[in-house]
Amino acid sequence: MKCRYITIEREYGSGGTSIAHLLSEQTGVPCYGREILEKVAREQNVSLDRMQSYEESVTNSFLYSLYMMSQTAAGSGDMLTKDGHIYVAEQTAIQQLAAKGPAIFLGHCACEALKDRKGVVNVFIRCTDEQAKRQRIMVDYQVPAAQVDTFKRKFDKKRANYYHANTSKKWDDLKNYDIVLDSGTLGIEGCVNALKSLIG
Repeated sequence: MKCRYITIEREYGSGGTSIAHLLSEQTGVPCYGREILEKVAREQNVSLDRMQSYEESVTNSFLYSLYMMSQTAAGSGDMLTKDGHIYVAEQTAIQQLAAKGPAIFLGHCACEALKDRKGVVNVFIRCTDEQAKRQRIMVDYQVPAAQVDTFKRKFDKKRANYYHANTSKKWDDLKNYDIVLDSGTLGIEGCVNALKSLIG
């Protein structure tokens, strides 16, 4: 099976970011993660820190945003919350980047933005090796050992909330993905090799 787009959601400390970037390097297919935030920040004239705070504060705003968008379409004025504007802008940015050609998308509910496109494979990266996960968090993110569990809970909760708010689906429900890879079992290279075979 060959695909044009790979979307990746990942547990904090699973190595998903490294996997996406290495996959991009080895295939020549561009990877967009932080680049989505940077693009939207420029267009919305908002700092990256502010953008990240919007993503962290979101809870269950998606249905509210849909309602507000319907009100706007009906001529009720621009009633979207700032969170709603950011989400819509991110989805638009993903669609614009996808229009340029094959791509790897890291986070930002890219699966939702690309749900009507053909050739999309949605991937979830997890790590069942807790020791490897802790070590990666300490080394990659410079998190002190005593704070690893706190950071892990914080970022997994942020990703879960954002995903649920904007898709109405559970982020860690593996049935939502086409492929689930365990970096604790396969390693970073093993995950990259598994995904490489999908890109034509």
